Amino acid sequence: METELEIPEGLGWVRRTPAGRSWLSALPGLLAECVEQWGLRLGRPFPYAFASLAVPVELPDGTRAVLKLQYPDPDSEHEATALARWAGDGAVRLLAHAPARRALLVERCDPGTPLHAVAADEALDVIAGLLPRLWRPAGSPFTPLAEEAAGWRERMPVKWERLGRPFERRLLDTALGRLAELTRTQGEQVLVNQDLHAGNILRASREPWLVIDPKPLAGEREFGVVAIVRGQELGHSPAAVRRRLDRLTAELGLDRERVLGWAVGHTLAWSMDEDVVFADQVETARWLAGLR
Repeated sequence: METELEIPEGLGWVRRTPAGRSWLSALPGLLAECVEQWGLRLGRPFPYAFASLAVPVELPDGTRAVLKLQYPDPDSEHEATALARWAGDGAVRLLAHAPARRALLVERCDPGTPLHAVAADEALDVIAGLLPRLWRPAGSPFTPLAEEAAGWRERMPVKWERLGRPFERRLLDTALGRLAELTRTQGEQVLVNQDLHAGNILRASREPWLVIDPKPLAGEREFGVVAIVRGQELGHSPAAVRRRLDRLTAELGLDRERVLGWAVGHTLAWSMDEDVVFADQVETARWLAGLR
């Protein structure tokens, strides 16, 4: 029997494509299978979840956890592997995994307050402390950053044309050039997370703060701070972006120019979806391209 399911507002975007609608129609059955397999007691889905159905649950022994049913995109394919590699050191623990269902049971963060609820400088202190613990040596099965960046470079001009050239060609060429140069000159390959923004670091009880929802790659450390530098959660202004860039590169001993280049390329790559342009991200890419 399928479990009754409330689809949170944050997942509404998946209805725009046939693949998304197919996944939504399969969710009740997947959820019911997970409930049966792991003996779960369900709460109401988290309303802010965007890339997965995330549901607070209790296991038969009373353990509080979160069940995640992932939208089957490639970015999150190796989330469970990354969590297992970190083994709870700075990130939530992976409790169980059903790969065929793209289902994960993970540790629940209590109280779960996002990092962007604290002052920006305090948040940057937390991030500077967490990142070195997460940068483990990485190879297979994680997608290489070089391979991912090659895909961005291939897709960006196509999307830019299809979406009606929504920003200046000079900005596109700058991003493409930076990505081409950086890809072939990387340093040591470690486990980096291309979605490590301040909403994906939550206050917890086992540790003060834990990372959730990684989108892992194998790449150089300079890429590992990009999501924080470009993210809006700790302030959306040229000054706020510069502050994050300067503080994190200095405190973590990173090459500032390489971080800046990756940030330009990644921000612009993520500013265009198949049918929409995210103007705030284009704006951020312009700020980054002008920073020196």
